[in-house]
Amino acid sequence: MKRSRLSQILAGVLVNAIYEMINYPIVLLASVISPLSLLAVVTFVSKGTLLGTAIEGGLVMSFFSSGIAMASDLSHLKNDFKLQDMVVSSPTSSRLYMGGMALAEIVYSIPSIAILTVLVVIYVHLSIAQAAVMIVVLLLMFAMSVALGFMLSTILNDVVQSFAFTRLLSLLFTTLPPVYYPITYIPQTFRYAAYLSPTTYAAGLIQATTGYLTISSGLLAFYWAVLLGVTAVILLIAVKKTRWKDI
Repeated sequence: MKRSRLSQILAGVLVNAIYEMINYPIVLLASVISPLSLLAVVTFVSKGTLLGTAIEGGLVMSFFSSGIAMASDLSHLKNDFKLQDMVVSSPTSSRLYMGGMALAEIVYSIPSIAILTVLVVIYVHLSIAQAAVMIVVLLLMFAMSVALGFMLSTILNDVVQSFAFTRLLSLLFTTLPPVYYPITYIPQTFRYAAYLSPTTYAAGLIQATTGYLTISSGLLAFYWAVLLGVTAVILLIAVKKTRWKDI
């Protein structure tokens, strides 16, 4: 049984990651350029003062974008290749299917994550405790975006529409909020809008842990509560409301 589940997960990685990486390397290049381009812009504009937060923001963007990309990838496999119809009629559960595809998205993003991780080691100099906090926050962000992406993929019926939603959500969650820079750079009047995005709290936690943002212990606890709460709610909605077998 365990071997069967492992083979199903590896099949998801092969279909959704390895195949594209080998046959369409240009899409792999695009996934690397996206977080690094914003990193370069923020670093140049700030004359290097925001290099650390920009690197951390690149990681937040990579993990969130990896998860939300499931919306377009799974929509493509569902509508163009009818893969989900075959999976539904098989013993594979929706959770196992989502797990395999989520792992595939991480594999697909390994080049950008590896580059950003090297930059973190060189320029941020994390302690073990700081690295642990960063990993937990990034995994929470990935879990949230995976659930959101999977839910959207089962609802949207057009690949073009799913690509539009993916780009829109990436813009709203990783480009507009203070992910690549501290929220203190935003005028007080506009900070309330920034707090509407869960990535604001994820980036804030990492920045506070690594010393780029100074906040009180009470506000730090609030950040954790919001991130954990939003992740739990989105996962619950994905489990309860996702259309899996009646599409």
